[in-house]
Amino acid sequence: MTRQKILITGASSGLGEEMARRFAAQGRDLALCARRVERLEALRDELRASHPGIAVAVRELDVTDHDAVVRVFGELRDELGGLDRVVVNAGLGRGARIGTGRADANLATARTNFVGALSQCEAALGIFRKQNSGHLVLVSSVSADRGLPGPKAAYSASKAGVSALGEALTAELRKSPIVVTTLLPGYIATDMSSKAGDSSALTATLGDGVDAMVSAIEKETNRAALPGIKWRGIDVALRFLPHAWTSRFV
Repeated sequence: MTRQKILITGASSGLGEEMARRFAAQGRDLALCARRVERLEALRDELRASHPGIAVAVRELDVTDHDAVVRVFGELRDELGGLDRVVVNAGLGRGARIGTGRADANLATARTNFVGALSQCEAALGIFRKQNSGHLVLVSSVSADRGLPGPKAAYSASKAGVSALGEALTAELRKSPIVVTTLLPGYIATDMSSKAGDSSALTATLGDGVDAMVSAIEKETNRAALPGIKWRGIDVALRFLPHAWTSRFV
């Protein structure tokens, strides 16, 4: 099945922006959301110029505002004439050691990454259940496999919540026409990962990372750690091996 009408949140930069470019090149119609609407508008103009046959709709959206999420998803569905796929991608990588006076950063990350993801799932599945079809994609992280110490604690906990939500929805909807995919990217070179200090020999280029993500999305795999076999191996190690053996990965 070709999912022609795709909504992507967090599309103003990084993984979301590059996924939009990949899907536009495949001729898909796009609904793009983010807080930085001016960057969305620039991306919309770029995609329309490069691929004049596609529709591109944009909306400003803060995913921590549940009412706005429901309203914007509904508006974009109406503008495109339906939604076939929703990619829950918007996220934050802020964080500080818990108890050091920077609760604001940790709470913002938790609200955006988990509560915001839950709001997006509520809105997307409300649409998909009514039309009895759809593909929900949740962008989690390999960090969901194991609680990370220090300033990444809140981030890894928030992504663990996203992964658990994806697992629950996969089980619930497995016999329905609605498909759920949970992606667990490792280190991919983005502005957010650079600010979080996620630079190592394991870091994939943005192009390679997004290629792997789009491939897994198109296959509608239920769960995929990526990019490449190295991150599939790290995913297994973090989930099943003792902490003493895996500490170098975290």
